[in-house]
Amino acid sequence: MALKKNENVNEESLSAQKAKELFTQKRKRVKEKKNLTTFSIEPSFKAELEDMFADMGLGWAAGIRFALKEFIKKYTE
Repeated sequence: MALKKNENVNEESLSAQKAKELFTQKRKRVKEKKNLTTFSIEPSFKAELEDMFADMGLGWAAGIRFALKEFIKKYTE
């Protein structure tokens, strides 16, 4: 048995309102543009970092972003 949708109801539930707020806020943060950054690094050191990031389940770019965030956490306290 199928139920008909009641289209006369204009009020949203509290959980629907909160969900709408949450997802609209996330979209605003996601739209931030990323800066392409380049730097020089020795190939042997890069290989070590790539291995460490791979053990963590991260690629090169994600690993660098993670390392920079951790650096900021450690040295801004």
